[in-house]
Amino acid sequence: MSAPLPPVLDAWRMVAAKRLFEGRLPLSGMTRLLPALADADGECRFEMEFGRDAMDLRYVELRIEAKLPLQCQRTLERFLYPVRVTQRLGLITDEADEAALPEGIEPLLLDASGELDPAGLVEDELILAVPVVPIDPNSTEVTANWPADAGEEEEKPNPFAALAALKAHKK
Repeated sequence: MSAPLPPVLDAWRMVAAKRLFEGRLPLSGMTRLLPALADADGECRFEMEFGRDAMDLRYVELRIEAKLPLQCQRTLERFLYPVRVTQRLGLITDEADEAALPEGIEPLLLDASGELDPAGLVEDELILAVPVVPIDPNSTEVTANWPADAGEEEEKPNPFAALAALKAHKK
């Protein structure tokens, strides 16, 4: 069963109920992500599933799809960067519990109340998906043709040659 995304969730109750949330979030509402984007056009589609695994570990699994509008650092033009994220987060209340998480599961530290900002969690994953240097894969590499003689410098007289001549003359 899926439901619309509320602004705050009680993660422990969602795990007990094995809730699934799905929907769409506008990129324009993601204030921490906006500085990395070329503009605020678009939205992301998400699914957020709460549950327990075979080892009785409480988790939230995120599945996110978006096309982020980025500025190509090669051409300086806008392009849509496709993002598809599937991430399982182990819900823990103490940093020491992180060592007990299986490989491939990232920790999500919550307090005892289990209060969780679901839209912020989706935004966090999108921020992590933005490349450090966005380059449109469809752009062509920019090359420069330098003239053959551009690397050669004119020979300039040594300014200390006159001093060396004076020193030699003095001896």
